[in-house]
Amino acid sequence: MRRDTFLKSLAALAAAGALPVSAQTASAIKMMIPANPGGGWDTTGRALGKAMQDAGVASSVTYDNKGGAAGAIGLAQFVNGSKGDPNAVMVMGAVMLGGIITGKPPVGLDKVTPLARLTSEYNVFVLPSNSPFKSMKDVVDQLKKDPGSVKWGGGSRGSTEHIAAAMIAREVGVDPAKINYVAFRGGGEATAAILGGNVTIGGSGYSEFAEYIAAGKMRAIGVTSGKRLKGVEVPTLKEQGINVEIGNWRGVYGAPGIDKAQRDALIASIEKATKSKAWSEALAKNDWTPAWMAGDAFASFVDQEFASLRATMVKSGMV
Repeated sequence: MRRDTFLKSLAALAAAGALPVSAQTASAIKMMIPANPGGGWDTTGRALGKAMQDAGVASSVTYDNKGGAAGAIGLAQFVNGSKGDPNAVMVMGAVMLGGIITGKPPVGLDKVTPLARLTSEYNVFVLPSNSPFKSMKDVVDQLKKDPGSVKWGGGSRGSTEHIAAAMIAREVGVDPAKINYVAFRGGGEATAAILGGNVTIGGSGYSEFAEYIAAGKMRAIGVTSGKRLKGVEVPTLKEQGINVEIGNWRGVYGAPGIDKAQRDALIASIEKATKSKAWSEALAKNDWTPAWMAGDAFASFVDQEFASLRATMVKSGMV
């Protein structure tokens, strides 16, 4: 083949997204973060963007924060504004699934392209440092006396901390429909409410509260894992006689209408990013557990998670 013909063919393949990432120039990535700044999705999205640049698979990354409705507002904008765009990605996770189950938005995850699961973690429940309560037992005792007096703060309705709160209520004999749950549009808002003593108890991924727990600004009283988290001296709910275990995870989706070659190229670029120094540093800083799963396997996992979460929420009286 003549050299000029070969180069034209190479360019055509690259334009179609059919070449592996290593053979393509770095892309300008557009990242939808369907939450307000300061929370877990925001931290994950910006850490991934930095890692993609560090790995040389992104020339630049622009971020668009659109919070609300457990990510449904950002999801709808992503679907409507990114059709066929091979350089557009959206951060998401278990919270979005719960929000879709409870909110039944007109646009679902079936409209976008599953790429990869990135991390997994468990939630922690905390008290403001000046709380009159000292333990989960204190909170539960008050919950039994007057469910409405215990104000739970966390992410959107259907988030893993919302589901966990309903599960706790059910396990201790309180009607989950009576819990007083305050949903915030992002982790930053929830954190501010807890620090300000505007809620009785707050929940989120451990990484979001770790610095405040370490500084004594929040008091951790229970984690939602089956056994204690490594290096974290906080009792599980199960240790405290509350049979509740629920995990959280975060992942990435691509735009609607991209083809298999474009999907595979995006997956390859994200996988390369997760092997970068920047990503390793983000995992360590945020106490995230790497949980890589990609493509069809990730799509099947999301389907299974939908079914599992729905069953849990039905059992807890949430739907």
